[in-house]
Amino acid sequence: MLLYLIVFILLVAIELLYFRIADRFNIIDKPNLRSSHTHITLRGGGIIFIIAMWLYTLIYGLNYPWFLLGLTAIAGISFVDDIHSVPNRIRIIIQFLAMLLMIFQWDIIRADDWWMILTALVLCVGIINAFNFMDGINGITGGYSLAILIPLWILNNRIGFIDADFLVVTMISVVVFCFFNFRKRAKCFAGDVGSVGIAFILLFALGKLVLLTNDLSYLVLFAVYGVDSVLTIAHRLMLKENVFEAHRKHAYQIMANELKMPHVLVSSIYMIIQLVVSAGIIWCPINHWMYLSAIIIIFSGGYITFMRKYFHLHMKWLTSRNN
Repeated sequence: MLLYLIVFILLVAIELLYFRIADRFNIIDKPNLRSSHTHITLRGGGIIFIIAMWLYTLIYGLNYPWFLLGLTAIAGISFVDDIHSVPNRIRIIIQFLAMLLMIFQWDIIRADDWWMILTALVLCVGIINAFNFMDGINGITGGYSLAILIPLWILNNRIGFIDADFLVVTMISVVVFCFFNFRKRAKCFAGDVGSVGIAFILLFALGKLVLLTNDLSYLVLFAVYGVDSVLTIAHRLMLKENVFEAHRKHAYQIMANELKMPHVLVSSIYMIIQLVVSAGIIWCPINHWMYLSAIIIIFSGGYITFMRKYFHLHMKWLTSRNN
């Protein structure tokens, strides 16, 4: 417990130090037409997640070296992208290389299992970019990450698929970040380094769980983000838009922008829904695949209903901006 307190104090101090550095070198996020915020805010506060993993390694040992190398690579290129734009092809290449390192740490790289490796690569890169796309309002990245970490911690106490200190240190870093971000007027944003970094960390833990239990239905721990991201991409394809361009068409963005709901409230809704869904797979005596299928159907129906009722407000805003 004392070590956890020391980690917390160190991470708070490091985050405050980063704020001084970001302010000194003008690492900021300026609002634009696609933004859901209106004030200039420090960017890259999510670097604390990566620092936490290095701190975990220093204190508890080099338990996951290939994971740490992959995390450093993917977070590093994301941090550079936070400062000045990096070509998409370079970011994607680094992401795939980082994923290969994660898969190597999972110990599933075998010549006969190339299809599993390819599937894991595509799925993981997709999830990481979904996390990045969803990072648009105060509190959503930190709150949603806690909504995944808490169920992972509960499951780890039952199953023991990863070092418990790994999850606790990660949770401490997210709590520290939330203190500065999960508020009406955020002190900092996660930036790509934060959203991509925490997604990489969560994916690593989830992968350990899936491989130990041989149960891919634990993807339900990412259900809220997953359904929102996939259906938003499908919606944009229907509208013949470039899915790689910034936009404000996610359900949470419409809630925050067009419906004028407070950011903290919207982030709390996403967090609570994911916690409830995760509680179901942990404690409900139901077939996991049936449960995952039911959640996807229910969420998809809710998303479509929401968009049919409120998407016209976004189109109205878009038209007014273009005129």
